[in-house]
Amino acid sequence: MRCRPFESRRAFSLLEVLVALVIVALAVVVLGASYVNVLIGYDAVARGMTVDEDIAFARQQVLREPDRKKLEQGGEFETAGGRRARWSVEITAGLLPDVHDVAFTCEVSEPSRPEPDKVTQRFTLLRPTWSADAGEQGKLKEDVKRRIAELQAQLKKPQ
Repeated sequence: MRCRPFESRRAFSLLEVLVALVIVALAVVVLGASYVNVLIGYDAVARGMTVDEDIAFARQQVLREPDRKKLEQGGEFETAGGRRARWSVEITAGLLPDVHDVAFTCEVSEPSRPEPDKVTQRFTLLRPTWSADAGEQGKLKEDVKRRIAELQAQLKKPQ
């Protein structure tokens, strides 16, 4: 067997090898970036769930407190995860007697984050113990009676 000097051998050229390496490198970079984004997403969801739990706990403190003066002072507590939660409320009288509109604001700060997570919620509560003035309550009751009488009169009118 004799070897011919210009015999064609089957092999990859240098250019083909370099193109294959570039394609593999790009695929590794894209997959790595996707994996990092997934990890960041999991971390954000986990952090959001713990912050939601802290806010729910603060809201429960507000809902259970019968003393309006104590609530208006606000509150602060240390969470299980080393975070700090600070809450405040703004209470205004509603249109009905003993019904109050509450603006609840809660900030959860974490030592590793520069900005705290802040949530503001509004809800309506029936709290007879929060009524400040008996004269104001009497006025609201008379207003409700008047509106009910107007509605009843409208319903009784023949159409």
